[in-house]
This record gives sequence, structure tokens and C-alpha cells, in this order.
Amino acid sequence: MSLRLEMLQVSRLAPQLLGESSDLVSNFVLSCLHADGGFEDRDGKPDLYYTVFGLEALLALGAEVPVDRVEPFLRGFKGGTELDLVHLSCLARCWSALPGAEPSAAERAMMLERLAEFRVVGEGYGNLPCDTRGNVYACFMALGTCQDLAADLPDPTEVVSFVDRMRTADGGYGNEEAMRIGTLPVTAAAVTLLRNLGQDVPATTPDWLASQRHTSGGFLATPDVPMPDLLSTATALHALAGLQHPFDELLEPCLDYIDTLWTNRGGFHGHWADDELDCEYTFYGLLALGHLSVWSR
Repeated sequence: MSLRLEMLQVSRLAPQLLGESSDLVSNFVLSCLHADGGFEDRDGKPDLYYTVFGLEALLALGAEVPVDRVEPFLRGFKGGTELDLVHLSCLARCWSALPGAEPSAAERAMMLERLAEFRVVGEGYGNLPCDTRGNVYACFMALGTCQDLAADLPDPTEVVSFVDRMRTADGGYGNEEAMRIGTLPVTAAAVTLLRNLGQDVPATTPDWLASQRHTSGGFLATPDVPMPDLLSTATALHALAGLQHPFDELLEPCLDYIDTLWTNRGGFHGHWADDELDCEYTFYGLLALGHLSVWSR
């Protein structure tokens, strides 16, 4: 199963915990749709990155996706020839998520050609064509882009070798070779990437992930940050579930933590100091709740 479908499948379980509030979430996500067809970033501008989360959130909730408004927005990027890797990956993901629509054969070929420009010899992928060093998150996005475009990842052995070198002394993964301590979102990406490529994950990694939990029930992005956040919490639960690592003891604390980020507008804040709402963190709220709904049965 692809990276995208793994997350979507679990997120579809979130309404079991949301109950009647699911409609509030759907309405909030739809309120983030810009007149130009993409979903809005925090400055109110349509953005490919946020469009991914808007589409996936609507699909997870079983809500109607406004295909007729989003498809022209995506067509405007053609084959993504001027996009960085993050936004190229988002373009491919949006096409994969948009019901009843797909890129043309020419657009698909252009996206794959653009993806090849981000390869870094011996180090997987970088964020920009000019990068001379790779990073774990770029490798994760490259794999997802290939899956969303129904293509094989070129030389997955090289990617696995690079990711293995990014293990940090504390048991996590750093995004780049110079990092000395692991970061949770990167470690979760590394775990999910390795699993999808049929590779074993070090036996100590699940314990490292679990050790990043905060007394509140959320998870910390790095061991030295003062508060947990929703992205780290959702990706930690996703990685732990993928490793079949039980988190029964995390269930109630995580539910309580996520509840502190919920608003009756239907969206989720990213962390306690976050005053804004957007469809990105709202999707991560759905992903986290989806995993917790499995363990609450």
C-alpha cells in the first residue's frame, strides 16, 4: 500500500471518535478552499501544499470533493517543471487524491523528469536541483511522488543506504548527516519509507519514538523542545502503528492532548501556542484520531 493510502485509510476512522462533529470538520476544511481553486495557506493564498491536506481531509471524512474547482488549479502547474521537490510532490499527491481526474500523459512524464533533477548521487534526493547533499525527508517525498505517479523509485537501494546513514546516536534519525540527535517527524518518515521499501527497521527505533512522548500525552518534535505538537503526535502514532508497536498506555493521554487542540470551528491547532487554524493540522488531527480509534476498540 502506498504512503498516501496508508494515511488515508487510517484517517477515515477518525469519524468514529468525532461523531457528529465530523460535519464541523468538513465545513471548516471547505471554508479553506480559495476562489482560485486551491486550499489556502495561513496567509489566505491558494497553495499546493495545503491543497494536499484539504483534499485528503475531505476524503477521510467522506465529504464531497470540489473537483471542478480544484482540477483547473492543478492544471495551471502543468508538469511542475519550476517547482521544488516539496511542491512537485504535492502536485503529484493532489492528482492522486482528486476523484475522477488525472494528469495527462505529458504532464505525468514531465513530473517524473522534474523529479529526476532532484537526485543526488549516492545520497538519494535533495530539495532543489542544485543540492549536493540529500536529506531523509526529500527521499520520503520522492518515494511518495513515484507512488502517486504509478512509477518505480529509481535505485531504491541507494535511498535505503543513505537513510540508514542518517541514524543518530540516540536511536532516531536526523534529516541530514550533520545532525546529532534525532527528530520525530524525520524518524517517522524514515521508518515509513523503510517499511514501504521492504526493509527492516532497527529494533530500538520504536522505543525511541515512544520515548518522545510528553507528559501531556502529545509527542515532542525533538527531545529539547518545551511542548508537543500535533504533527509530531500524528506521525509518531503512524510510525508506531506501522511497526505494530502497542500504545495502549498512550491512548487516553493522547486523546486528552488532541482535545486541547480542537475548536468548535471544526479545525485543530498545531500546538498550544498556535493561534491559527489550517487544513494541514486538521488533517493531522484526523490521522492521529484514526490511529487512536483503532486502539480504543
